[in-house]
Amino acid sequence: MKYRSHEASLRDGKIGVLLTNLGTPDNPDTKSVRRYLGEFLWDPRVVEVSRPLWWMILHGIILRTRPARSAAAYRGVWTEEGSPLLTMTKSLGEKLGGALAEHQPDISLAVAMRYGSPSISHGLAQLEREGVERVMVLPLYPQYSATTTASTFDAVTQVLRQWRRIPEVRFINHYHDDSVYLDCLAQAINDYRERNGGAERLLMSFHGIPQRYADQGDPYGNQCLATARRLARRLSLEAGEWRLTFQSRFGREPWLTPYTDATLKEWGASGVGSVQVVCPGFAVDCLETIEEIGEENRDYFLEAGGKEYRYIPALNDRQQHVDMLCQLVIRHCGGWL
Repeated sequence: MKYRSHEASLRDGKIGVLLTNLGTPDNPDTKSVRRYLGEFLWDPRVVEVSRPLWWMILHGIILRTRPARSAAAYRGVWTEEGSPLLTMTKSLGEKLGGALAEHQPDISLAVAMRYGSPSISHGLAQLEREGVERVMVLPLYPQYSATTTASTFDAVTQVLRQWRRIPEVRFINHYHDDSVYLDCLAQAINDYRERNGGAERLLMSFHGIPQRYADQGDPYGNQCLATARRLARRLSLEAGEWRLTFQSRFGREPWLTPYTDATLKEWGASGVGSVQVVCPGFAVDCLETIEEIGEENRDYFLEAGGKEYRYIPALNDRQQHVDMLCQLVIRHCGGWL
C-alpha cells in the first residue's frame, strides 16, 4: 500500500477541529439523491443486513423508487443557498471557528459531511494543508449511536489509514447530558415561547433507530431519554405536559417507540388542542425537521382534530449554540491548549 505523502509541514501543537454532520445531496434532483442515498444506505453501520441480500434490495428496489420521492421533498426545503443542513452547518462552523480562535489563535476548523460533500476526506485534507498536528473530531450528534457517531469514527479512521503520518486524534462521541447543552436547549425553547406563547403539550422528537440495535447494546435510546428528562426538569414540565417520541423510521421492522406520527394522531384525536415540537437530537434544521416535523406531522395532528401546531427550530447557528460547542471543544482539548 502506498501511503499519502504530506506536503505541509506540521506545526507543533497546532489544533484542527473537524466539525461533521450527516450529509445531504448536492442538488434536489433524482440523480443526486440516488447517489447520496446509495452511499448512505450502503453503510453497514446504518443497515445491519447481510451485504449480498441488502445489495439486491437496495439496488433492485429502493434506489429505483425512493430517490424520486425524496428529491421532491428536498426541493420543498431547498433554498437559494442550497441544502439547509449544509448551509447552516457551514454557518455554524464559521462562527465556531471564530469563537475558538479567540481562545487559541492558531486553530483551524473544517466542516465535513459523513455522506456527500464536503467529505470527511476533504475536511481532513484541509486540516492537513494547514499543518495541524492534533485533530478534534466533533460530530453534531448530541446522542451517541453506532448508526451516526460510530459511522463517523469509521470514516475518519479509514481516511487516516492512508496517511503516512497521522495526527493525534480525539473524538467527542456524545454530549447528551452536558449541562451547557441542556441549558442552551431550554433557553431556546423559553425564548420561542416568550415570542409565540406556550402550548398544552411539548413533544420532544428524536430520530429513531431499529429496536434491534438498541437490544444489541446501542445506548442511543437511553441517552435520548436522559436528554428529554433533564430538559423537562429545566422547563419545569409535569409528566403529562411532555413526551419523548421517535421519528423517521424506515422499513418494516420495529423501531424505538413511541412513534412521533402515531403520538400526534393520538393527541389530536383525544382533544389536545395545541402542541409544540422540538427535536433535541438535531443540531441544525434539515429535511427531517423542516419537512417531516414542520409539515408532514403537522398535518397528522391537525387532521386528527388538533387546533394549533408549532415546530420550535433547532439550535442552528444561534450564538448560545456556538458558545456551547466552543466550551465543549475546549474541555475536550485538555492538555492541548
